[in-house]
Amino acid sequence: MAEVITMPRLSDTMTEGKVAKWHKKVGDKVKEGDILAEIETDKAVQDFESEVEGTLLYVGVEEGGAAAVDSVLAIIGNEGEDISGLTGGEAPKSNDSEEKKVDEDHKTENNATSIEQADAEVPAGVEVITMPRLSDTMTEGKVAKWHKNVGDTVKEGDLLAEIETDKAVQDFESEFNGVLLKQGVEEGGAAPVDSVLAIIGPEGTDVSGVGAPKAASSSSEKPAEQKTEVKSEEKASPAADSSSTDRVAISPLAKKMAQDKGVDINSIQGSGENGRIVKKDIENYQPSASKPAASAPAASPAAQVALSFVQGEDTETPNSQVRNVIAKRLSESKFTAPHYYLMVEINMDKAIEARKEINSLPDTKISFNDMIIKATAVALRKHPQVNSSWAGDKIIHRGNINVGVAVAIPDGLVVPVLKNTDQMNYTQISAAVKDMAARAKNKGLKANEMEGSTFSISNLGMFGIETFTSIINQPNSAILSVGAIIEKPVVKNGQIVVGNIMKLSLACDHRVVDGATGAQFLQTLKTYLENPLTLLL
Repeated sequence: MAEVITMPRLSDTMTEGKVAKWHKKVGDKVKEGDILAEIETDKAVQDFESEVEGTLLYVGVEEGGAAAVDSVLAIIGNEGEDISGLTGGEAPKSNDSEEKKVDEDHKTENNATSIEQADAEVPAGVEVITMPRLSDTMTEGKVAKWHKNVGDTVKEGDLLAEIETDKAVQDFESEFNGVLLKQGVEEGGAAPVDSVLAIIGPEGTDVSGVGAPKAASSSSEKPAEQKTEVKSEEKASPAADSSSTDRVAISPLAKKMAQDKGVDINSIQGSGENGRIVKKDIENYQPSASKPAASAPAASPAAQVALSFVQGEDTETPNSQVRNVIAKRLSESKFTAPHYYLMVEINMDKAIEARKEINSLPDTKISFNDMIIKATAVALRKHPQVNSSWAGDKIIHRGNINVGVAVAIPDGLVVPVLKNTDQMNYTQISAAVKDMAARAKNKGLKANEMEGSTFSISNLGMFGIETFTSIINQPNSAILSVGAIIEKPVVKNGQIVVGNIMKLSLACDHRVVDGATGAQFLQTLKTYLENPLTLLL
């Protein structure tokens, strides 16, 4: 008798789970206690063991897909057993009123592939690829660029397309061999997560009746008019295209570890067979201080999309996914978190001298931005309340200090995150910021490299801005705004002398950080920056 395995509830707050990895494939023998899959919850990735024995007959959620708690995860039974009665009610078409009456208990969030297999009789050898969920908050994806056209031969690991999510543009690789028979979403078009993205199979196979994704086609109609504008923007960033076409030899475990840690695999020399990147290469990876990636965000402004001014003629620029999400998140933050602002002046004379001495060392070059990041991270150790988040009926005190650094890109602003910043030295901070800033501007950041910040820093000093205030990057409870270093007359030992003054502004969420707490944090930060040697204590 076949057993239906449902998506388990692995935490009190879990409402859906994502299959990070399947350890068993359809047709494999399963014993009690065997690990079926790795399930990603809202808190962690956990191994999920089988409680029954038999053969894995059906997989209800594809690897990388998500489904609601208690929906069908898998079916285990006897080899060759008929399970049509258990899977037949699982595939309601989005616009078919009769099929909406099927048993909701067997419905999964990403059953787009099984829909076409059951209703359109997918030919043998044909694989239906759905729009992947590339971030926790992603609801739809936009095809920024197709790297394969219909009729092209596709190998496992080949780059199919660049998918623009709500956080970044990411490369999407094929997991199958064959010929690209159909593109479910036009270049520049968007489609919901789990709708049909592409169909791969043997050359000449008729797939005209397979997967007519209404959601994808409707959302692609409008971008069709915008196609020219989208392509013109993509041509402006050839660096991303050229770097993404090379296949990197890497083991699956190493690839997952690299994604979790936000490591750029293109910067690693593999120690495995034929230069293959393996687990120990990721474990031993350290950002290179001498890597000539690009300037830090404080060095130069981001290139803007070229706009032509025509007298008397209004023009429009379609919003990207990133721009739409930035607008939504900033509005939510500004109108839900009660902001208040604290400002302080810092005498940077000693910091300037310290930087000169550090940069006089061989192969060492740090910026004032790097020094501010380091001092901020150390100050957060002494003021953990500032490193906290509001969570409705409680305040979460973060165990790690992860500083997000705002970087300007043509689409607006992204905030790559330096994990465990307080444990990094100046050289590591400098290398990491330069690397992430360069990849941010070339749309090369991964979504997980922009998640998990506990505090943020925005620096407009390079533009000559003396002081400004920022909107808090939730769920952080504060953000530090850094102005330019300006020569000003100051009173020192009863004498008026020229001093190098920098203004800092701290925006705080009053639900978490009280005025006195924010002021004490700024006092500590001021001490560290005006006396850099105290960072060593």
